[in-house]
Amino acid sequence: MAKRDYYEVLGVERGSSEADLKKAYRRLAMKHHPDRNPDSKESEELFKEANEAYECLSDPNKRAAYDQYGHAGVDPSMGGGGGFGGQNFSDIFGDVFSDFFGGGRGGQRGGAQRGSDLRYTLELNLEEAVRGTSVNIRVPTLVNCKPCDGSGAKKGSSPITCPTCGGIGQVRMQQGFFSVQQTCPRCHGQGKIISDPCDSCHGEGRVEEYKTLSVKVPAGVDTGDRIRLSGEGEAGTQGGPTGDLYVVINVREHSIFQRDGKHLFCEVPISFVDAALGGELEIPTLDGRVKLKIPEGTQTGKQFRIRGKGVAPVRGGGAGDLMCRVAVETPVNLNRRQRELLEEFRSSLEGDESHSPKTTGFFDGVKRFFGDL
Repeated sequence: MAKRDYYEVLGVERGSSEADLKKAYRRLAMKHHPDRNPDSKESEELFKEANEAYECLSDPNKRAAYDQYGHAGVDPSMGGGGGFGGQNFSDIFGDVFSDFFGGGRGGQRGGAQRGSDLRYTLELNLEEAVRGTSVNIRVPTLVNCKPCDGSGAKKGSSPITCPTCGGIGQVRMQQGFFSVQQTCPRCHGQGKIISDPCDSCHGEGRVEEYKTLSVKVPAGVDTGDRIRLSGEGEAGTQGGPTGDLYVVINVREHSIFQRDGKHLFCEVPISFVDAALGGELEIPTLDGRVKLKIPEGTQTGKQFRIRGKGVAPVRGGGAGDLMCRVAVETPVNLNRRQRELLEEFRSSLEGDESHSPKTTGFFDGVKRFFGDL
């Protein structure tokens, strides 16, 4: 089967820089590496193909030959400079896979490893988020097994060096015409095995426990904010440091207020009488009630700002404002006398368009629209 163009294999343009080649190769190698796809023949072939393409294009001489003559310019059987016997191939694994293998081809995978970080979602109501609070949370985590002191071996015994990898944590395996290093299948990269495991943790060195922690929530937090509790994550392995616990804030919806950053918003229903004649309303805030003056002739959608009644941000700065949007409420369930009064009121407005400027303007616009048609 004919080989694919090396540039096509890596997904780069001809003339791409060395950095672009390396970036493209790294992405493909990470995606198709046999360690990540142990049962995929297709991934193995794609991994080999990417290796071959990068080995050629990363060498200036081979790349020049390939650009001029194609595959024939680097095919050993045709006098080209191809093959994987050069120095570049080992450089690929030592550089590109240094972090993937935990330190390159001869890297040590075993030894102390830091414990994983944990995440806990803390639900708060708006008042707690705005004013701050202290809460106790109960989280599951992995802690060092006390009977074996985290070693995983039964008391009086200790882990032994893995005979398969000699304590390195990796084994070299032949993959067709080149060799790669993979995690040791016997010790799973730890470099040691436990022949007599601890009865409490069954050789894991860690056990799951629930612990109760006190979390101090600062005033002004909002949804998505995180509080880091250092050293409260999972215990490390083989004496490694403990991870951290991240408490992620989620503020529940409020029945009255909506929050947008440091500002609060609410909708205030008023009667059409108050909207027409004006008046004074009591408006709720997170600090109590305040008076709000409504001027006569107020329309639905009018927004009033009450300064300083919003939220003081957790990162500092002045408090935001409370924005009150007026919604004129139409009366319902009228009795007979109320209906008579409203009929009299409607009759008194007939012929006088000065009381309804928006209505007048709207219908004048409608007339002009149909007149133009």
